[in-house]
Amino acid sequence: MAETGVVARSPIAPAAPEIILAGWAVSARRSGAALTVTDCTPLTKVAIKAAPVGATAERLEVPFGRVSRQTWTLGDRDCSVMVVGSGPGEWLVLGPPGSQVSLIHQLSALAGDGDLVAVVDLSHGRALVRLTGSWAAEVLAKETAMDLGDSVCPDGAAFRSAVAGLAADVIRDDRDGTRSYLVGCERSSGQYLFDSLLESGAEFGIEVDGFVPPDI
Repeated sequence: MAETGVVARSPIAPAAPEIILAGWAVSARRSGAALTVTDCTPLTKVAIKAAPVGATAERLEVPFGRVSRQTWTLGDRDCSVMVVGSGPGEWLVLGPPGSQVSLIHQLSALAGDGDLVAVVDLSHGRALVRLTGSWAAEVLAKETAMDLGDSVCPDGAAFRSAVAGLAADVIRDDRDGTRSYLVGCERSSGQYLFDSLLESGAEFGIEVDGFVPPDI
């Protein structure tokens, strides 16, 4: 059955044309520009906290500051998820829109015996933006003091820093050999972050690209 009603909206206004995807109002715009910015807020975002050394950490298999692309069975589907070592004893798992219940169940099942574990759904509480293109590092460098060179921040790296004056999580997740970053912040600052990246990327011909969910 076709989706007709909006269940959720990102804090970032979708560029026309607008469509409904998994209950989210998203932009269906498709850009061929060499530098793009995309609102990825509809992705499911689940945080898990546990001891940095223990059974749960061993089962997640992703150290602090690193990212792993994995395929998990969520419900009756094999889905692409991203596991991020976002802090000491902290991980963020990104999955397809609407997969909160399945992800929470999966992460709760990973908890080691005797480990004190907290699993929290952050899907509607955090904004998430993707910056992609050969000039992505130059644009992001305008917004953060972090060294974005390959030796410090290679593909698959993650860190926390100030971006556009906001406390943000940054994930380098290159797409088909093209440099790409995911930048997450508090929901209330999502539009500001998006607009700031657009402004910084104007000299490089940045364009808005619509949201496409991970492959299933």
